[in-house]
Formats: sequence, C-alpha cells, structure tokens
Amino acid sequence: MCGIVGAVAERNITAILLEGLKRLEYRGYDSAGVAIFTNGGTLERTRRPGKVSELEQALENEPLAGRLGIAHTRWATHGAPCERNAHPHFAGDLAVVHNGIIENHETLRAQLKDLGYVFTSDTDTEVIAHLLEHKLKELGDLTVALKATVKELHGAYGLAVISAQQPDRLVAARSGSPLVIGLGMGENFLASDQLALRQVTDRFVYLEEGDIAEIRRESVQIWDVDGQAVERESVQYRDGAEAADKGEFRHYMLKEIHEQPAVVQRTLEGRLSQNQVLVQAFGPQAAELFAKVRNVQIVACGTSYHAGMVARYWLEELAGIPCQVEVASEFRYRKVVVQADTLFVTISQSGETADTLAALRNAKELGYLASLAICNVGISSLVRESDLTLLTQAGREIGVASTKAFTTQLVGLLLLTLSLGQVRGTLASGVEATLVEELRRLPSRLGEALAMDSTVEKIAELFAEKNHTLFLGRGAQFPVAMEGALKLKEISYIHAEAYPAGELKHGPLALVDNDMPVVTVAPNNELLEKLKSNLQEVRARGGELIVFADEQAGMTNGEGTHVVQMPHIHDILSPILYTIPLQLLSYYVAVLKGTDVDQPRNLAKSVTVE
Repeated sequence: MCGIVGAVAERNITAILLEGLKRLEYRGYDSAGVAIFTNGGTLERTRRPGKVSELEQALENEPLAGRLGIAHTRWATHGAPCERNAHPHFAGDLAVVHNGIIENHETLRAQLKDLGYVFTSDTDTEVIAHLLEHKLKELGDLTVALKATVKELHGAYGLAVISAQQPDRLVAARSGSPLVIGLGMGENFLASDQLALRQVTDRFVYLEEGDIAEIRRESVQIWDVDGQAVERESVQYRDGAEAADKGEFRHYMLKEIHEQPAVVQRTLEGRLSQNQVLVQAFGPQAAELFAKVRNVQIVACGTSYHAGMVARYWLEELAGIPCQVEVASEFRYRKVVVQADTLFVTISQSGETADTLAALRNAKELGYLASLAICNVGISSLVRESDLTLLTQAGREIGVASTKAFTTQLVGLLLLTLSLGQVRGTLASGVEATLVEELRRLPSRLGEALAMDSTVEKIAELFAEKNHTLFLGRGAQFPVAMEGALKLKEISYIHAEAYPAGELKHGPLALVDNDMPVVTVAPNNELLEKLKSNLQEVRARGGELIVFADEQAGMTNGEGTHVVQMPHIHDILSPILYTIPLQLLSYYVAVLKGTDVDQPRNLAKSVTVE
C-alpha cells in the first residue's frame, strides 16, 4: 500500500526519492509527494494526486534540490485522494510521512485544536505532525520528540520525519508497518520496502516492532520499544537476478503468470528426497512439533485465503488432520476456542499483511502449539515472528493481482500436508512417493497449461460485453473457482461470483441466462459426473459454458459450450494446474476491457493496514 522513501546524503537526493517511489508503485497508491530541505535552507514540498509521473512532471517544472528529504505514495484511508490529503504533511518547520492508521486520531485532533493547532487535511497523519511539533517545542530535540510522540499514538505506523531545525538527520519509527534502513558510504536511506533502495545500496537494516531510528549521513542509531539502544543486524541483499522490468511481456501480470513453472521448480528445490518431502525444510524443530499436531488452523486474506481453503481438503484427505480456515480480519476479532495441539498456519505473499500479522500476534496469547508461516519474503515480520517457516521462492511479484505467489503457496501447503502425514504416520501406503513424483513433473505440466495461452485469449472474447460471470467448482476446485472469480473482478471490474457447483439449485441458478457466462473447472475425478449434471442445468437455462476440462473427461464443444482441454494430472495437484487458465482468462478479459492490469483501481499490493 503506501510507500515511504527517505534519504540523508552529501548529494542531491531528489532523483533518488523519485526512483524509490517508482519502484514502490506496484503496492498501489492514489497520490504522491516529496519534501526536501533545500540547498537554500528551507523545507519545501511538492504533492500531486495520481501517478508518480505527475509528481515527476511537477518537479521538472519547479525543481527542488537538497541533501535531506522524504517522499511518499499514499493509499487513502482517511480523506479523499487529493493534493491537500497527500503526504508529506507539514507542521511548522517539520515534515512527516506515514504508513498505517492512527486509531485515536480524533481524540488527539480535538486536543491539538484546543491548543490552537489548525488542520488543513482530513488525514490521521496530520495529527502526528502537529503532535510532534508540539513535543519538539517542549523538548528541543527531534529524536526525543519522536520518542515522546509515539507513546501517545494508538494504531499502526511507519513514520519518517525531517525538520528544518535539525537538518542533519532523518528520524523514523515502526509499529505494525515495515521500515528498512539502507546503508551507504557517507549517506543513508529509509524505505518501507528494500526494493525502493536497490538503486543506491545492497545493505539493509530492518527495524523491529517498536523501534525508533535516527539516521544521519555517517551513522544510524536505533532504540527498541523499551527505549534501550540496540544494534540490528545488517543484511546484504545479493539477489540481483530479480528483474523489475516486464521483458517481452506487455504487463507484469502476464510475465508473472508465465514464470510459474520456474518458481514452482525453485519452491521444490532442496525440499524433496527420492520419495519423501524433507520435513526439515520447515525448520530444525519441525519434525518434533509436527509429531504433536492434532489440528491445523489456517488464517490468511484474499488469494492466500483461497490457498488455505484448498489445503483444508488436502490436510483432511491425505494427512487425516482436522483443519479450519478463516479470514484473518474475522479471526482476530472473535472469541476463539483453541483445540489442543493445534498448529497455527499463516499464509501471506508479503509477510506484512496487517490482519494476518495481527492474527498471528493474537494467536501467541491463545495457547496454540506452534506457528508456521508460508510466505514469499524471508525478512518479513510474519516470518520473523513465526516458529516455523516455508519460503515460497516466488520472487518479486509486481502485479497487484497475485498469480505466482498463489501457486507457490499451494505447493508449500502440499509439502506441509505430506510432511505432517509423514511424521504422524497417517499417509496411506505409497501416497507420498507418488505425489513426490507428481510434484517433480508439475513444472512441465504448468508449462503445458501455459501453452494454451492463445486458446484462452480467444475464449476471453466471449466476455467483451459481459458484466457478470459465475464460476463453479466441486471439492478442492471450489476454492480455485473462488480464486478465478477474484482475479476476474480484480482486474477486469466484471462482477464475478463463485459457488460449489452442487449449490446451483439453492439460489445461484436464478441468475443464469444468456448474458451470464458460467466458467467451470472439470478435472477427471470422482465428482466429474455430478459436475456434468450441474452443467446441464446451466445449459437448460440458456447459460453459456466455458469449461476447462481434463483431456480424459470426455467433454466436447457444443452449442453454448466451449471446452478447453487440459493436460491430465493427478487429482491432488489439479487445483494448482487449473489455476493457470483462470489467471490467463482474467488477464485477457482485462486487456479487452482496457483496464489497468497491473495496478487495478482502488487496490493495493501489500495490505499493511486493516
């Protein structure tokens, strides 16, 4: 979501700040701004609604140059997207940028108004700016004032602050919203994501919960939540192979769809023996903990939630372990009854998803056996705060609509299922060896599915004038149908719903007519004949069918029925394979509709506020 970039250097840092914002565009935002302590000795800012390119153009027309500055891309939470609500916010001679939500902003606003402070925006962030100015007047030192300010803030924040009074430093605070310091030679930087700083450094220090930092050209000081000076480990980031460009592809999303065979292969590497999953891939204590597991609780949001729903079928069918799956934003706000010996599993692409992270922190107080994170970012909060971890190795995902992160999450969850079944001795004879062999073949199967790209592109033309779509699936394919519906609505803005095919008669059938395409996935399993009957119900009412069917399912094209033949695959792995054509379908429909595929309206890549 919102992005922060800051710098203190001996060179002009305007271009560095702008480049950092561009590298954070994938997160989603609605306005952008920069504040710089200029070479003329004044604190100046430029803000614009819309894209970073609008801000860049404004700075070309009226340049700002200086050696200390902060910049921000905003995703609206308090106040409409417009220039006066854009960050940075000023109070006196200091500037603030903020990621997160301040829950007690109304109370603080009233108190500050009583003290004579005048507000010019609708944001919760401006409250921080005025409160900090008030503390700075009392205490005289920017770092000390920030320490006093955060004690009065309730909620989540990643903060970066500069002041014309003390232009030798940039100060920062982290609570619930990630911040990373980039280390340079005679210059240092700050950002909400290390990606923003890769053009200037490869050395990073990740702030922990409650940390406050003072960043100068030649030094970095950090204090923990208790106010004690601490040293945080410096990490050198060596993965320069990740490309931040689209290459031969028109959009990042299409590029990332086509990367799935490779990233699935990477996710499997080093985690399979000849006929078993290597349980230690989850951590040195994994085998000991897994032996005690009698229940699994999965918590996630969005696409990751759908991955968890698929895993429930696997865990109960293969490992014989009861499994509950819940949306993180619901889980964290209800009274939970914890079953004995329950493994708490979180799933997140970024590892900074606010609701999922909060659910994990709540779970630590509720008596779960242990926590396990399935995540794509090794230095994320979710990974650092979990007992066990499986990194999905999807690489950087730029498109807001998740694709390769989802399929690698599914692979990770299947590895978890087989590991639990292996340790507990609940897998049927020969099952693990068979599925390990199938997993080895999975990348090539995904490649076969991607080879149907042009076929799916042609099918997408059926949706050019449509406004509603129904997705159907049975068994573990129902969550796949949900994911297909989510992708279509995310990037094409077509209203889409998903149902278990057996639920048609219980309401959704009333929606079916010749204006509502019905998309379904049909692997060759024990539910195939029942699914075929459900599809006949659709055709009898004039619905147009798009069926992605196993090549052995015996389904063919007919009037109002468009069948795309899928390569045969073991039924357990079919949810991973059948995800591919649904991703392609949503992509090509969005292209036909002319929407912003990689940055769909109103959405953000990393949801770091609840």
